[in-house]
Amino acid sequence: MSHNTITKDAFKIIGIEIRTSNQTALIDLSKLWGKFFAENIKDRIPNKVGSDYLAVYTDYEGNHTKPYSCILCCEVNSLDTIPAGMVGKTILFAKYEVFTAAGKMPDKIFETWQYIWNSDIETRRTYIADFENYGEKYGNPGNSEMEIYIGIK
Repeated sequence: MSHNTITKDAFKIIGIEIRTSNQTALIDLSKLWGKFFAENIKDRIPNKVGSDYLAVYTDYEGNHTKPYSCILCCEVNSLDTIPAGMVGKTILFAKYEVFTAAGKMPDKIFETWQYIWNSDIETRRTYIADFENYGEKYGNPGNSEMEIYIGIK
């Protein structure tokens, strides 16, 4: 599993949010993703920075077995205009371990999360904010690439 460590400056996001836990995440997140695409949320987000979209995991109540929020969003340069039904948030400066998932999607995303949950990174996680980045290389379901950023101490 390829991964490296980076630091990332604070950034702002706007998107749609759901509260979930890994016990119900498959159903909850499927609904949220469905809404994200069906309602063209990405196109309705103002002040976007670039064309990537993110799944940000934040407001954890504990470790990965406890409830958290997921926000499907885009990075923005301003939180001045937040459309109705969406949320805006600033993700603070942090250090991340970045894991690349490549191959058949969404299978490789799930495999990468399984690897993360079962690795020693669990002892270094901050549980403040983690995110998945879907960029240019994501698109072909059979041979795609995306990154998972895990906040670490």
